[in-house]
Amino acid sequence: MLTRHQERIQHDRSHQAGLHPSSQAALHQAALHQERPGGDRGHPERLHRPVLVLNSSYEPINVCAARRALVLVLKGVAQSEEHSSSHVNSARQAIRVPSVIRLLEYRRIPHQTRALSRKNILMRDRYTCQYCMKTMSSGDLTLDHVMPRSRKGETTWENLVACCHPCNRQKGNQLSHEAGMRLLREPRAFTLHTSRHIMRMIGRSDAKWRKYLFY
Repeated sequence: MLTRHQERIQHDRSHQAGLHPSSQAALHQAALHQERPGGDRGHPERLHRPVLVLNSSYEPINVCAARRALVLVLKGVAQSEEHSSSHVNSARQAIRVPSVIRLLEYRRIPHQTRALSRKNILMRDRYTCQYCMKTMSSGDLTLDHVMPRSRKGETTWENLVACCHPCNRQKGNQLSHEAGMRLLREPRAFTLHTSRHIMRMIGRSDAKWRKYLFY
């Protein structure tokens, strides 16, 4: 049970986000229900599932988590084009989880690379070690400087690759050829082309994405 002070804070935050308090409350309750033991059949990952984001022109522009997609729909910024078979449940209603959403206003997408981060490096390299070519979970991968930092290698898109822990230890502060290793592909910046390629890869497991990704 929320106190009046807590309710006021929640109302203010909802107002600042542009989301109607009742819609925000429904989503908040659904999230809480999923986080409880046994909530929503014990599948809290439903709010983290990938959702394809389309521009108003139906051009695929991004992938976001289901929770973010629900917020955009409830705010009236986007509408659901396709739904998954999942629901999130609040105390009063069941909300269908979208699989594809479309922005209601056209967004100009600047031609620039994404922020340099561990997450984006792993996405660019498709969660695959660039030396042994094994695909792994995020927790089983690290980042390797192709030109080691001890040899003045920089922290850039072109000098960072996804790497498993055994390969990272084997390479150490050597160049790949010195360690008898070979890169799967030359590392490059994360471009719009890279992003679309990743969308297509994720879309292979969701038939509802395919008609938007030009399969």
